[in-house]
Amino acid sequence: MHQSSLGGFAAPHPTDRLFFAVMPPPDIADRMASLAGQLSGDLGLHGRPRPTSHLHVTLHHLGDFAGLPQQRVDEACAAAAGVAVPSFEARFERVDSFRGRPGKHPFVLLGAEGIVGLAGLYESLGARLATAGLARRERAFVPHITLLYDARTVAPRPIEPLGWTVREFLLIHSLLGRTEYRVLGRWPLPAG
Repeated sequence: MHQSSLGGFAAPHPTDRLFFAVMPPPDIADRMASLAGQLSGDLGLHGRPRPTSHLHVTLHHLGDFAGLPQQRVDEACAAAAGVAVPSFEARFERVDSFRGRPGKHPFVLLGAEGIVGLAGLYESLGARLATAGLARRERAFVPHITLLYDARTVAPRPIEPLGWTVREFLLIHSLLGRTEYRVLGRWPLPAG
């Protein structure tokens, strides 16, 4: 009989995810959702567009947990309070597909020069998280907004640029499997 390393008990199933993100304002999120609907028809994609309230750029993923780890939330909030980055413009100029799980490839918005400010915020927040002992090993930071997931992938293509002035970043609590986000903290970025 096979025994797990936890004395015969399975590891608890994650129910909660924590991550830092920036989100577009509602009018820009609506334009992104419209673009997703239009392009999915034009490109033969069948995935359902993400809810506008879920469109975001992930800055740092803090982990998946079985239950909300309040100490981790408190430590993350304290680290975020030390970030001192001025507000900036974020602009996305193309769409592309990432390789994902079979049948679930992210169809995303990407940028070029228009994402420099996002990279700066990512670096600053990452340094604060590292100092607090909360840094996770991350893949290369590729600022993107997932519009939908689809079985198909498409080649990159330019779009009319979509962007906004990023004036805050957020700590998000995602209830896994329930398509529900809760904002646990907001940190304003002073005018640049």
